[in-house]
Amino acid sequence: MSRLKITVLNAGLGMALVLGLSACNRDANADASANGPGAAAQASEPAGPIYARVVSVEPVREAASAPRQECHDEVVTRRAPVKDEHQIAGTAIGAVAGGLLGNQIGGGKGRTLATVAGAVGGGYAGHEIQERRQETNTVSSTVRKCTTVQGGGGDKIVAYDVRYEYKGVTRSIRMDHDPGDRVEVQEGVSVVSDAR
Repeated sequence: MSRLKITVLNAGLGMALVLGLSACNRDANADASANGPGAAAQASEPAGPIYARVVSVEPVREAASAPRQECHDEVVTRRAPVKDEHQIAGTAIGAVAGGLLGNQIGGGKGRTLATVAGAVGGGYAGHEIQERRQETNTVSSTVRKCTTVQGGGGDKIVAYDVRYEYKGVTRSIRMDHDPGDRVEVQEGVSVVSDAR
């Protein structure tokens, strides 16, 4: 083929392309003027917020805490165990002391009588003194006391798993509240806010 033919063919193809594009532009302008001014701009940008339909909302629950034990130390005072239940040591010591004192009094049979009386009186006094001391003798000890405390009352909702559909595609998101029946989306992908 000659160069002239190739040049003519190229020029013809270029002309056909230019005419086809201008016809498309005329059709687009005709549609825009038929729908009113700014209709072409409205076709590319939505007029307001975009909403997606909520398919399901599932509450996310946090289980209440399990029962736990709370413990504390408590000082307990109780009567000390008695080693000499019959107060024999007090009676004996009192009798000896009373007898020695009674022996210091008088002479002869009076001294003997005073010694016996002192021993009996001292024995009784020693018994009573030891008994009172044993009653007031206490021992303190630390005891650990534990009680079972129940956890919080029931399950608690901490979030919501939301499934929504936009242009035939279903997506999921976790939200801190129940969005209702629709959610506002941005570019059809991310949730912006809720709408009831």
